[in-house]
Amino acid sequence: MTRAFVFPGQGAQSVGMGKALADAYPAAKAVFDEVDEALGEALSTLIWEGPAEELTLTANAQPALMATSIAALRALEAEGVGVESAAFVAGHSLGEYSALCAAGALSLADTARLLRVRGQAMQEAVPVGVGAMAAILGLDFQAVSEVAAEAAQGEVCQAANDNDPAQVVVSGHRAAVERAVEIAKARGARRALLLPVSAPFHCALMQPAASVMVNTLAGVVISEPKVPLVANVRAEAVEDHAEIRDLLVAQVTGSVRWRESVEWMVAAGVTEFWEIGAGKALSGMIRRIARSAETRAVGTPEEVAAAVAG
Repeated sequence: MTRAFVFPGQGAQSVGMGKALADAYPAAKAVFDEVDEALGEALSTLIWEGPAEELTLTANAQPALMATSIAALRALEAEGVGVESAAFVAGHSLGEYSALCAAGALSLADTARLLRVRGQAMQEAVPVGVGAMAAILGLDFQAVSEVAAEAAQGEVCQAANDNDPAQVVVSGHRAAVERAVEIAKARGARRALLLPVSAPFHCALMQPAASVMVNTLAGVVISEPKVPLVANVRAEAVEDHAEIRDLLVAQVTGSVRWRESVEWMVAAGVTEFWEIGAGKALSGMIRRIARSAETRAVGTPEEVAAAVAG
């Protein structure tokens, strides 16, 4: 079987994630210790004890989810299964940073600091209440793109996340996103609902955050990944470190082309996707994109053992 390792994005976080991994595997515990040191604070305490509202803040959720993913990977490695067993790595939004860390393109400490800056910059790019995001279920990406264009009316409204054939997320000014919800319903969407997010990610309103990331990424070493990265904004494999740097900036305002990324990997021969870290959201999307693909969640000691056993 040809395998890909995929890494979850924001929304997968939950209080207590990764604790069992840290208790069972010294290498997993070391990940949380190193992230705490890189950030100069006990993020691990927040991850394991909450409160949930604080963990959900973008600047905390992003490095927390990455730490949990890399802890799960270290547990797999301790059992003899490393990232080199995968043909590709990919991640959903912030998960792209987890994927690059897993593939050795970014150091763990740099990844934690980058995601803290990215989270803060994305939060601060748009005043609270100005922007919004909404999930449109039952219409494909082309249909939702047309809905967003009609809803914009001079404001920003973009199809931000192409998650799977029947789930597309729009992002932009709150009033425009609210118009998009109503237009989508009128055009036959099964459901259209505003999401409980703190900022309008992956749209033009995030340009201030993209500018911050240009400067921040300029000071970080990015190596060639051990395993090719299937990048969000390209939906195909990239290995050149300079190109990866540019794509990480483009990703802040660009669409997450997850459906196309999975389709590209399947066309390249991937038959099995391992979701490394918290939750099972990506596994659900992948099954809706590629019904024949096998999915496996790897986020607890039990799941690590099952994955290694095959």
